[in-house]
Amino acid sequence: MNDWPQGRSGDHGGERHGYGSASTQPEGARVMRQVQRGPAGAPHSSAPPHGVPPQQSYTDGHGDDGYGGYNTGQVYGGGGGPQGPDGRAGRPAPNWRKRIKWISITVVTLFVVVTVGTYFWADSKLNRDVDLSKVIDRPDGGEGTNYLIVGSDSREGMSAEEKKKLHTGSADGKRTDSMMILHVGDNGNTMISLPRDSNVTIPTFKGSESGKTFQGTGRQVKLNAAYAEDGPELLVRTVEANTGLRIDHYAEIGFAGFAKIVDSVGGVEIEIPKGGMKDTKSGADFEAGKQTLNGEQSLAFVRTRYALAGSDLDRTKNQQKFLSALANQTATPSTVLNPFKLYPTLSSGLDTLTVDKDMSLWDLGSMFLAMKGVTSGDGKSMNMPISGSTGNGNLQWDTAKVKQLVEQLKNDEKVTVTSDR
Repeated sequence: MNDWPQGRSGDHGGERHGYGSASTQPEGARVMRQVQRGPAGAPHSSAPPHGVPPQQSYTDGHGDDGYGGYNTGQVYGGGGGPQGPDGRAGRPAPNWRKRIKWISITVVTLFVVVTVGTYFWADSKLNRDVDLSKVIDRPDGGEGTNYLIVGSDSREGMSAEEKKKLHTGSADGKRTDSMMILHVGDNGNTMISLPRDSNVTIPTFKGSESGKTFQGTGRQVKLNAAYAEDGPELLVRTVEANTGLRIDHYAEIGFAGFAKIVDSVGGVEIEIPKGGMKDTKSGADFEAGKQTLNGEQSLAFVRTRYALAGSDLDRTKNQQKFLSALANQTATPSTVLNPFKLYPTLSSGLDTLTVDKDMSLWDLGSMFLAMKGVTSGDGKSMNMPISGSTGNGNLQWDTAKVKQLVEQLKNDEKVTVTSDR
């Protein structure tokens, strides 16, 4: 038996020195790769079993052990990552920067979608029923924006039980219960209450429904009579004719909407003056001191007149006081950023809010924020200057002061005119 690898049986006497060689001459020396049956570089036994010669490490003489370094136990496709207990590649560490990026994009996208959706939802709920294009002989506009804000005693949509609960009565039609001019400008915002008992002259006007022109006869009435006679358009026409100030936008809310807004924000905290307040006609029955009023109580508070010695001027001051409290409580992060409070509040107000056809939701927001600022002390709040009363008890405006006030508003100047009442 031949000693391997010098020859093997069946090679005709061992004359072939190279496997597969056709020449009788021995082949030149060359490195032959051999496979070691164990870790490279391990010591070999001097006496292998059964006479098997020691195996050499798999090398080509260039310093690479095994298959070019692949004898280290590395798994193909492992990517150099950590290995699990079974020798396979484990999961790579999470890329937190990428995750945070996509979470941020998702949150921002969701916020934009909700905001845009809320805007269009709220805009669709506005009742744009007042057409100021029907108002004739209008004064020229000035700097800034003028809103006529009206609280009406509209009972539309109220049940008999609600009318009884809110002490509204059941009179047909509707009248203005409060009126205010809000001027929004660059030199400070101004809110001017117009007493409903103000003595005004009904001018020539065009009927809002008939389109027929009614000539002015110098007839003098209380300001709220203009609204009762031909609605918002005649009220705007009368205010403009008696002041010389152009009204840019109109906003009106009824009894039911007012009460629902208050209830949706959980009531409004108000300071009841010394002596308390009791008025059977409005339903007011409050003790002196700070307390939280619900919708029904709030409506009674702003409508109270006879608990204030019958003064319409005192009532307008209470209305401004209450609007301040309501605005400050509504325009807060706890309401604006809480959908469970924001949507009921918007729904309650918008359902019973009537505005002019050109008023956008942006205009409405600007009006509300200006109201909040004025009633919180960032601006001026006042009554229309009054000089006295007429023989029938109507309040007479101070003509000189009103003229000066209107000029300052038109020019968007800081208002210096004061009201003594």
